Amino acid sequence: MAEPLKNRFGPDVPVTIASMMAEAYPAFDRKTFLVDCLDGYDALELTPRARRISDALATHLPPNRDVALGIVIDSLGDEDAPAGGMGPFVYLPHVYFVAEHGLDHFELAMTAQYELTKRFTAEFSIRAYLEHHRDRTLARLRDWTRDPNVHVRRLVSESTRPRLPWAPRLKELQADPTPVIELLELLKDDPEEYVRRSVANNLNDIAKDHPAVVIELARRWWADGDQKRRRLVRHGLRTLIKQGRPDALDVLGYGPSSPARITSVTLTPRRLAIGEKLRIEARIENPTDTEIGALVDLRVHFVKSNGSTSPKVFKGAEVVIEPGSSATVRKTVSLAQHTTRTHYPGVHRVELSINGATHDAGSFELVAARQP
Repeated sequence: MAEPLKNRFGPDVPVTIASMMAEAYPAFDRKTFLVDCLDGYDALELTPRARRISDALATHLPPNRDVALGIVIDSLGDEDAPAGGMGPFVYLPHVYFVAEHGLDHFELAMTAQYELTKRFTAEFSIRAYLEHHRDRTLARLRDWTRDPNVHVRRLVSESTRPRLPWAPRLKELQADPTPVIELLELLKDDPEEYVRRSVANNLNDIAKDHPAVVIELARRWWADGDQKRRRLVRHGLRTLIKQGRPDALDVLGYGPSSPARITSVTLTPRRLAIGEKLRIEARIENPTDTEIGALVDLRVHFVKSNGSTSPKVFKGAEVVIEPGSSATVRKTVSLAQHTTRTHYPGVHRVELSINGATHDAGSFELVAARQP
């Protein structure tokens, strides 16, 4: 089993931060700071450990937050050489400090986050400023879309994700994503895949609340986009594609009128034990005299503990089929027990989705795990 991440955020982290602060602010009381940080530290998880350090910084830095923020900025050191065994994560307490103690000092706080994101990230702390200083923060993010640093540009799209994982939702921007889309428009053709991937993730977030808005935007971006932008659009539509929405499929050229058809599906083996693997193979035919595309997904209806079933979609493949030809799509599904999915014996139904149209692909029987 992997070592808990908190174990890598050990007592050496506050020791490192104490040294950083003392170098920037010689009056910093390292000894008392470490006592405050390490009291009960072992019992805390990763995030509470970082917050404990942030709280200790708030106690031991000057109460004048302009001065304190200046010290935090001065303590950061070389952006290309992150300190500490946890590398960039050593700056997580700094992010919490800026989020909680910089709101009344906008310019210094934005400078701190600008510098932090070049070393770690400020996607979580920026959200506090989007809530309390929305227009000023959006204006600053707009400026940062042209920044030469790739991490700063990525911060623009990542910090404005309405449903950013492990962060509170931005409810106002979730209700009306127009300001976010304006920023994404400026980043959609960013030269770095790292940034474009974040733009796609933001689109995917927005699509969960405003599917029609994202589909309209995706259709426009796709129409005059190069291969890189179309890859972004495809990734941004992934949730809607997984749901089989015809309008989303149509953006990618996989409309419901596609002539692609299934000629055979095999499930191997038809009877298997928990812990084994199911192999699914489907043959797709193009009966026309023109090249066509097919988006193929698999849906397995897993049996639950109470005997009912719950479907899970597995990404199959995107294939281009020559005129009068066929293509074979293969997928292996693990039936081992997972932390996110528990398997139970029973008959499991399988469906195949081609360009949004669902077809029955048969079933397999799952039995109890074989004894060693």
